[in-house]
This record gives sequence, structure tokens and C-alpha cells, in this order.
Amino acid sequence: MVKTFQAYLPSTNRTYSCVHCRAHLASHDELISKSFQGSQGPAYLFNSVVNVACGQTEERVLLTGLHAVADIYCECCKTPLGWKYEHAYESSQKYKEGKYIIELAHMIKENGWD
Repeated sequence: MVKTFQAYLPSTNRTYSCVHCRAHLASHDELISKSFQGSQGPAYLFNSVVNVACGQTEERVLLTGLHAVADIYCECCKTPLGWKYEHAYESSQKYKEGKYIIELAHMIKENGWD
């Protein structure tokens, strides 16, 4: 059986995929930072992602202060991946708004990482 994903990233791009179902999640070109911490360990900050669904927005106190965030899930296998920053209350954190955190534990590298 072949799985069909909502979006496929170009095979010429280095990509990050869901470790559980291999759905594409993000292009390496969309990576902003590797210096983030998720609830289960290291995480990456991305400008945009694909094949991801957002949950309800809620306020959380994170390591860098109070943020309004929405949990994100793989659209294909429903695995929780991280969160989306909807709003940052501190001016120094505004750059995160509209960006996505994906924890390393839930993604793998594919396509041209030699």
C-alpha cells in the first residue's frame, strides 16, 4: 500500500520527515535555528512546514517567557511534533510568531544529507 501525503517537497531538497510515517515536514531551506528545546528534548525552529495540523491556541510559560502556542501534529499519523508560536508577549521574542518548533525525536533527515 502506498501512502499519499498532502504535500511532497522537491526530491532535490534536503528535507525533514516524520520519523513515524515518513511524511515530509519541512525543507532544510526553511530551518531558522537548531538551538531550541522542546518538551522532550532538542528541537528546531522552522519558518514553514507541510503536512502539519494545528491544535487549539493556549498560553504557556516557556523557557523564554509567556507565549500563545498551538500544538502541531503530523496530518498523516497524528503524532504530536511540537508547536506553532502564535503570539509572543515579549518584544525580544516577536521573531518567533508564526514559526514552528519540531522536536528532533519526531523527525528524520532525508534526501541528500551525505
